[in-house]
Amino acid sequence: MKAVASDVKTAVRSAGGLLRQWRDIRGKTQLDLSFDAGVSQKHISFVESGRSIPSRQMLLDLAQVLDVPLRERNELLLAAGYAPSYSDPALDAPAMTSINRALLRMLRQHEPFPAIVMDRYWNVLMTNDAAPQLFNCFIDMSARPAPRNLLHLMFDPAGMRPFIANWPQTARGLLARVHREAVGHVIDVRTKALLEELSRYPGVKPEWRAPSASDAVPMIPLSFVKDGVTLDYFSLITTVGTPQTVTAEELRLECMFPANEATETEHGRFLRAHAG
Repeated sequence: MKAVASDVKTAVRSAGGLLRQWRDIRGKTQLDLSFDAGVSQKHISFVESGRSIPSRQMLLDLAQVLDVPLRERNELLLAAGYAPSYSDPALDAPAMTSINRALLRMLRQHEPFPAIVMDRYWNVLMTNDAAPQLFNCFIDMSARPAPRNLLHLMFDPAGMRPFIANWPQTARGLLARVHREAVGHVIDVRTKALLEELSRYPGVKPEWRAPSASDAVPMIPLSFVKDGVTLDYFSLITTVGTPQTVTAEELRLECMFPANEATETEHGRFLRAHAG
């Protein structure tokens, strides 16, 4: 029995540490969290220090107030000894049928311009026909192993990088997007690992890892150049409203649009000229 009690205390202490970490990330004091969640400051203090065992519902309520992403809410529950509350089904699972159909519809409707569905870590899950058609005009996409990662595709000298106009500005803008579009606006362990992988590509400067105010511009076109033709695109990102699964929360649909009339006119002609 003593060993069980010790395990419970360790789990509670761990959950308290995670809760304190998220409170610090959100810039809230214990008093702020107490007011927002309707829980006494003393109780929050006891939970964070491991002196009090929080109920499952209390943890969920505090996580809601702190806007903790669903994957990390599961980790908080596990740390306290509770079962996860949010499922993480595959995109093609029955539970995801409605969202899957909506994504397929949006992908089709965006033709003839590229549209890509990605997960939290920029891994490509689905595309319309136009996306591989465009990228195959520059490189052999079949030579790149799945799951393909959009950021690696843009940073890799053997990928799209040689065809990107003003690559340093684009690369810095993409790294700023990683920070800006991170789920819960937090760089988690796997995102940090992704950033480390990108930083090892030649020519990536350390200062690009820290977004600055100059990166917060309305739009940074993604410009591709080949055979004297420049194609300029910008992206709109769609996410799932009020997601109730980890998978749904982490989905992002990126639709690429022509940034100017010249690209809108040239896009189809370019794809036809470079079709395999």
